[in-house]
Amino acid sequence: MIRYCCDGCGKMMSANDANRYIVRLEVFAAAEGLTISEEELAKDHQAEIEQVVNDLRQADPDQIEDQVYRSFRFDLCSACHPRYLANPLAALTPTQ
Repeated sequence: MIRYCCDGCGKMMSANDANRYIVRLEVFAAAEGLTISEEELAKDHQAEIEQVVNDLRQADPDQIEDQVYRSFRFDLCSACHPRYLANPLAALTPTQ
Protein backbone atom coordinates (compact mmCIF):
# COMPACT_ATOMS: atom_id res chain seq x y z
CA MET A 1 0.00 0.00 0.00
CA ILE A 2 1.32 3.42 -0.95
CA ARG A 3 1.24 5.99 1.83
CA TYR A 4 1.10 9.69 1.17
CA CYS A 5 2.27 12.40 3.50
CA CYS A 6 2.42 16.13 2.93
CA ASP A 7 5.91 17.23 1.96
CA GLY A 8 5.21 20.56 3.64
CA CYS A 9 4.07 19.52 7.12
CA GLY A 10 4.21 15.72 7.23
CA LYS A 11 0.43 15.17 7.59
CA MET A 12 -0.65 11.69 6.49
CA MET A 13 -3.08 11.58 3.55
CA SER A 14 -4.82 8.86 1.57
CA ALA A 15 -4.51 8.28 -2.17
CA ASN A 16 -8.16 9.27 -2.66
CA ASP A 17 -7.96 12.35 -0.45
CA ALA A 18 -9.80 15.15 -2.25
CA ASN A 19 -7.55 17.64 -0.45
CA ARG A 20 -4.25 16.17 -1.66
CA TYR A 21 -2.34 18.25 -4.19
CA ILE A 22 0.55 17.18 -6.39
CA VAL A 23 3.36 19.54 -7.32
CA ARG A 24 5.58 18.57 -10.26
CA LEU A 25 8.69 20.59 -10.82
CA GLU A 26 11.23 20.39 -13.64
CA VAL A 27 14.60 22.11 -13.65
CA PHE A 28 16.57 22.02 -16.87
CA ALA A 29 19.37 23.83 -18.64
CA ALA A 30 18.20 26.76 -20.74
CA ALA A 31 19.69 25.93 -24.11
CA GLU A 32 19.61 28.61 -26.75
CA GLY A 33 19.91 28.07 -30.47
CA LEU A 34 23.31 26.84 -31.58
CA THR A 35 25.02 28.57 -34.47
CA ILE A 36 27.60 26.44 -36.25
CA SER A 37 29.99 28.05 -38.70
CA GLU A 38 31.57 26.46 -41.75
CA GLU A 39 34.88 26.75 -39.92
CA GLU A 40 33.53 24.68 -37.00
CA LEU A 41 32.20 22.03 -39.36
CA ALA A 42 35.59 21.73 -41.06
CA LYS A 43 37.47 21.10 -37.78
CA ASP A 44 38.51 17.65 -36.61
CA HIS A 45 36.78 17.37 -33.23
CA GLN A 46 38.11 13.91 -32.30
CA ALA A 47 40.46 15.20 -29.55
CA GLU A 48 37.69 17.35 -28.03
CA ILE A 49 35.27 14.40 -28.04
CA GLU A 50 37.85 12.16 -26.37
CA GLN A 51 38.45 14.80 -23.67
CA VAL A 52 34.71 15.12 -22.98
CA VAL A 53 34.36 11.34 -22.75
CA ASN A 54 37.30 11.12 -20.33
CA ASP A 55 35.85 13.94 -18.21
CA LEU A 56 32.47 12.18 -18.11
CA ARG A 57 34.04 8.88 -17.05
CA GLN A 58 35.61 10.57 -14.03
CA ALA A 59 32.59 12.67 -13.07
CA ASP A 60 29.78 11.85 -10.64
CA PRO A 61 26.73 10.83 -12.74
CA ASP A 62 24.34 12.64 -10.38
CA GLN A 63 26.25 15.90 -10.76
CA ILE A 64 26.25 15.55 -14.54
CA GLU A 65 22.50 14.93 -14.58
CA ASP A 66 21.84 17.88 -12.24
CA GLN A 67 23.56 20.19 -14.73
CA VAL A 68 21.10 19.16 -17.44
CA TYR A 69 17.77 18.01 -16.00
CA ARG A 70 16.08 17.19 -12.70
CA SER A 71 12.44 16.61 -11.86
CA PHE A 72 10.67 16.57 -8.51
CA ARG A 73 7.24 15.47 -7.26
CA PHE A 74 5.71 16.65 -4.00
CA ASP A 75 2.41 15.98 -2.23
CA LEU A 76 0.74 18.83 -0.36
CA CYS A 77 -2.21 18.87 2.03
CA SER A 78 -4.98 21.46 1.84
CA ALA A 79 -3.25 23.64 4.47
CA CYS A 80 0.16 23.70 2.75
CA HIS A 81 -1.27 24.08 -0.78
CA PRO A 82 -2.18 27.80 -0.50
CA ARG A 83 1.12 28.57 1.26
CA TYR A 84 3.01 26.97 -1.61
CA LEU A 85 0.98 28.86 -4.21
CA ALA A 86 1.62 32.15 -2.41
CA ASN A 87 5.39 31.65 -2.55
CA PRO A 88 6.58 28.64 -4.58
CA LEU A 89 10.19 29.79 -4.37
CA ALA A 90 10.25 30.19 -0.60
CA ALA A 91 13.35 28.00 -0.31
CA LEU A 92 15.19 30.50 -2.51
CA THR A 93 14.09 33.56 -0.56
CA PRO A 94 17.03 34.96 1.43
CA THR A 95 16.54 35.06 5.20
CA GLN A 96 17.40 38.21 7.11
